Amino acid sequence: MTAAQFLSRISRRDLPPVVLLLGIEAYERRRIKEALLAVFPEEAVARHDLAEVSLAEVLDDARALSLFASERLIWVANAEAVQPRGRAAAEAEEEAGGDDGDGSLLNAFVKDPTPGVVVIFEASRFDFEGDDKRKQDRVRKFYAAVRDVVELRKFAPHEARNEAEALARKAGFRLAPDALDLLVEALGADIARIAVEIDKLALFAGKAAVTADQIAALVPDARATTIFALVNALGRRDRARSLEILDTLTREGEYLPLALAFLGTQFRMALAAREAGLKSSQQIQAHFSRMGVPMWGSRADQIYQTLSKFGKAQLERGLKLIFEADRGLRDARPDDRIVMEQFVLSLTA
Repeated sequence: MTAAQFLSRISRRDLPPVVLLLGIEAYERRRIKEALLAVFPEEAVARHDLAEVSLAEVLDDARALSLFASERLIWVANAEAVQPRGRAAAEAEEEAGGDDGDGSLLNAFVKDPTPGVVVIFEASRFDFEGDDKRKQDRVRKFYAAVRDVVELRKFAPHEARNEAEALARKAGFRLAPDALDLLVEALGADIARIAVEIDKLALFAGKAAVTADQIAALVPDARATTIFALVNALGRRDRARSLEILDTLTREGEYLPLALAFLGTQFRMALAAREAGLKSSQQIQAHFSRMGVPMWGSRADQIYQTLSKFGKAQLERGLKLIFEADRGLRDARPDDRIVMEQFVLSLTA
């Protein structure tokens, strides 16, 4: 199930006896923990760490009846640590068809859980993709008896943007659309970090709207994303603003080929939108979303601005200029600023 579905079950007090929280997304895990702690009083909560105690000890605690609370929450961190490793893992899988002692104990508890006790296993070390996937599959296999698994996946950029907008609204201030985009891009759509920065911005902003310039000044890592402002200025064919931002980027030593990469993506999407005959931001958003390309409102607006400023032939020429500028930046001893200034002047001519 998703984090939202589990939060809904918590609000209804429809709690399964054993739950596995799987994934590295810290923001949703924190929300779940806060929701559970609001349901269970402090004296009814026990915390264990499988890096320090055995699974048998945890389940013994879950079996024990409390004199002070009829319902209890057992929160178990580092659920991955219970797995056997290396040769021990292979031997454990061979014994009894791969069912080791800890696995048998867990199966027995899941089949006959203690009434009124909720056990949460927190497996937060591995992600769902890349090299972590195989390790996470081993975690799933060990906890296969647990039927209720909450997958804590990373937020996609458009999901992070929607959540950030909701958090800012809840905090009592407004983020300008370009400021919201900058915040999400600067923090890599990491909603846990975004939530922390929004809490800080709430103290600064009061009731006023926060601008992109304020984000760049106040949020760590946001200054580097002035590069996105350059992409947007070039997409609007704004020569003066583009040269101004380029000057800032050059003085700060930013990696200029990155700006070309983002601009190339924007031009390709604008060209695809023109060829598809799209006439508005809404059509652009719907078109790319149907194709499985993440697209949110402000991103669609940026592409529409580029589409409005450049004809088909100009977009194709712009892609050629991007290629030439990229090649110029890769020369043996290029002057990045001169290459980029020539590119800006040619593109906005």
